[in-house]
Parts: sequence; structure tokens; C-alpha cells
Amino acid sequence: MHSKAGLGLAGGGLVALSLPPFGWWPLAVGGVVALLVALGDQPMRRRLLIGAGFGLGQFTVGLWWLGEFSLPGSVAVVAMEAAFLAAAAALAPPGPGRVVGLPATLVLAEAARGLVPFGGLPMGGVALGQIGGPLGAAARVGGQLALLALVAVAAVAVTAAIGRRWKLAALAAGLVLTGAAAGRVAPDGGRAAGTLEVGAVQGGGARGFRQSEVDETVVFQAQLAASRQLQPPLDLVVWPEDVVDVNGPVEPTAEAAAIAEEARRLGATVVAGVIEGQPASRPSAVGGFRNAAVAWSPTGQVVARYEKVHRVPFGEYIPGRRFFDLVADTSAVPRDAVPGSGPGILRTPAGDLGVLVSYEVFFADRARDAVRAGGRLLLVPTNAASFETSQVPAQEVAAARLRAVESGRDLVQAAPTGASAIIDRDGRVVARSTLGRREVLRGTVTLRTSRTIYTTIGDGPLLALAAAALCGAWALAHARLKPAPRRPRARTAR
Repeated sequence: MHSKAGLGLAGGGLVALSLPPFGWWPLAVGGVVALLVALGDQPMRRRLLIGAGFGLGQFTVGLWWLGEFSLPGSVAVVAMEAAFLAAAAALAPPGPGRVVGLPATLVLAEAARGLVPFGGLPMGGVALGQIGGPLGAAARVGGQLALLALVAVAAVAVTAAIGRRWKLAALAAGLVLTGAAAGRVAPDGGRAAGTLEVGAVQGGGARGFRQSEVDETVVFQAQLAASRQLQPPLDLVVWPEDVVDVNGPVEPTAEAAAIAEEARRLGATVVAGVIEGQPASRPSAVGGFRNAAVAWSPTGQVVARYEKVHRVPFGEYIPGRRFFDLVADTSAVPRDAVPGSGPGILRTPAGDLGVLVSYEVFFADRARDAVRAGGRLLLVPTNAASFETSQVPAQEVAAARLRAVESGRDLVQAAPTGASAIIDRDGRVVARSTLGRREVLRGTVTLRTSRTIYTTIGDGPLLALAAAALCGAWALAHARLKPAPRRPRARTAR
């Protein structure tokens, strides 16, 4: 059993190395092959332990950044995320049925991981590595879950070939090739509605500091200095999340006046990330804040705003704060973000812009809702300056590439210390900044109005297919394990 658990752990480690910042995408297939081999005919309890080892291998490395903030919290989150893969391994039927059941349970587990708890944590998922490989275009049809499914089916093909089960290997390989080809020929949001000259502004500075350790005035001035490197003509300028920090509404502040002046100088719409502090409702309560993307028109007027819907648990708010105040130090998050509502859409002179604020870029539904609401270009104002390593910025760029392919939209991402990027609808990174450097990116993006298949149908069909495949796999497993009827014994003459 120890060797099987070790094989599962090694498989999870291979998946982790397929993710950014490593990005060795073929290793994900090898990781799932290891899991398939380890599971074999093992009973459910052992499958649970093997799956847990696989999850620990994947998330200990894939979510390594958590340790920068809290070692006990990191251990708890990694264990919780590994539990999803433990459940996936346990619920896949043993024996031959696992070649159908395991891809299905992995897809269902990933969908659940993106929903619970506290709204889910889809970081560290297999699809973030595959967007850089040949399967990436399939996201136009089935989103990030389709990429995971294709990796799992590719692993079935390899496992079957190792066992010289050539028909199964050919069938699985054919499914993978069909999925990859479908992504290449599927609608890609290609109906153009004009182009924009855009700039993404990165103020630069040191990384790895908590918000309480940062002078917000210095951050704003760095952002303003970087923005002044841009020159007309421009249509749209994107500033990062959380580079304007004020008490109360932003409109009457000196910071808003400076941004308005910059919009007039450039003759462009400027979208900037704004934190608006709110006082506590009563002396014993914590204060709040609104995390918004605010748009200034070329005339310097505030014309649109979107407030972040998907907040970061334990980063922007403390769920169940009264309880956690008793058992942990919550001083790093002294106030709770007020959640916004509705799709992320800014209707501006530059066009209708879909917005995903920071963490929201990891959630496919936020991009899908923005495009369905009319977004012709995606913007990701973000702030990953608190992370000392490159892991989170790299995974964030990968997630932005996924959202671009899924939605068939060009995308502009801006971060105060990186990574800022301009990405086309095929997921190609047209321009990318250097972490920590003061830098501006400039390029031409296309506004688009048509939809991809994934934008239209979402995850529902693939989840239904996975559930049906799992039920079928268990039916086959029960039929295989059902004892054969006993034949009556022949009577002997006496």
C-alpha cells in the first residue's frame, strides 16, 4: 500500500510541475497516469488514501504561495483541497471502470472545488498549465473543465497503451484529438467591432509587503509617474486594482482629479482600481470598503463603475469573523470588503468593457457573465504585490489566457508590480511586463461581439456528461463484480 500511496503522491507532484510558473504541461498527463496505475483494483478506503496523496502532491506545490501568509492556514487549505481529489479517487470505480470513472470524478471534483467553501478556490488547477499546450483551444468549447477532462482521457490512452489494450488506447487518443481539433475550428468570438489603442500601466516597486506595510500615497504617485510615460493617441488606459485608496467616494478627492487630468491629457478613457473606505456601522464593528473599477471619460468625468463581486476569503474579508477572531489573529484583514453585484461591465466611450477584478479572473463565470452582458474586451485590474514569489502572478496570467480563449475576447491586465499583460483571443501573450519594474505596455486590441460555444452553454453540458459517465462506469463495475449464477449439480446414480 505504501508504494501505491507514494505513486499517487508522485503523480500529484507531476501535475504541480505542469502548472505556472514551471509550466511543463505534458507532466500533467504523466501525473494522472500515475494515479490510474496506483488506483488499480484497490478498495475504496485505499483509493481514498491514494487520492489524498495525489492531492497533497498537487496542492502542496501548486498552492505554495499560501505559506507566505500563514503556515497553519496553508496546511489547512492544502488538506481541504486535497480532500476533493481524495473523494474523486474514492468515487471512481475500481478495476477497468476507472478509465471512464476517474476522468468523470476529476471533472466533478474540480467543479466542486471552484464552488466550496467560501465561493471556491480554483487556483492550482490542471487547466492553468494546459492553456500553454496543444489542448488550450478546447476551452472555447468546454472551458477549463474540458482541458482537465482531455488530460485525464489522454492519461487513459497512455495507461491503456502501457497495458497493450490497443483498442482502448486508440479510442481514448481519438477522443483527445477530436476535442483538441474541435477547439481549433469552433467559433472564436471573431466578429470584430473596431480596434482600440490601449495602455496598461504598472507603477513598479518592491514586492512581498502586506497592505498595512505599504504607503498608499507612494503607490498612487508611482502609478501616476508611470502613466505619464504614455503619449496620445490612445483610446483606453488600464490602471491596476487598489492603486487609489481613499475614505468615502472617490469623486471629490485629489486622486480623482489627478486621474481626470491624465484622461484629458491622453484623450482616453482611464479605468483605475479604487478602494473606498467606509466607517464601521457601530463602535464594536469592523469597518468596510468597496473594491471598484472606476472609469473616467476622455473629458475627465466618472462615467462607470463596477464593484468586485467575488471577494477573497481571509484576504478581503473574514467569513465568520466572530469565530475566527477567537481562534486566530485576523489583524491582517482589519476590515471587510462589501460585495458588489451583477456582471462586471463598464459602459464607456471606449466601448462596453468586461471587468474581472483580480481574484475574479480565476472564475470562468465572471468572464462569461461579463461577455453575455455585452463586454467586447476583458480588463483585469489586479494587485499581486503582496506575493513575494512569481507563482501567483504566473498563475494569474495563465487564468487570464484561459478567460480570453473561453470568451473569444482580447484581454488587458494591469498590476502595480506585475504581471501586467496584453493577451489576444487565442490566449497568446502579446506583451508582458517584468515583475517589480515601472513599465507601461502598449498595443492594439480588437473589440468583438460574437460568442464562443462555451460562453453560450457554460459548464452544464460537460458536468452532465461527467455525471452520466460516472453512473455508467459504476454500472459496468457492478456487472463485472456480480457473481455468476451457480449451475445445478448433476445427479449421480446410486
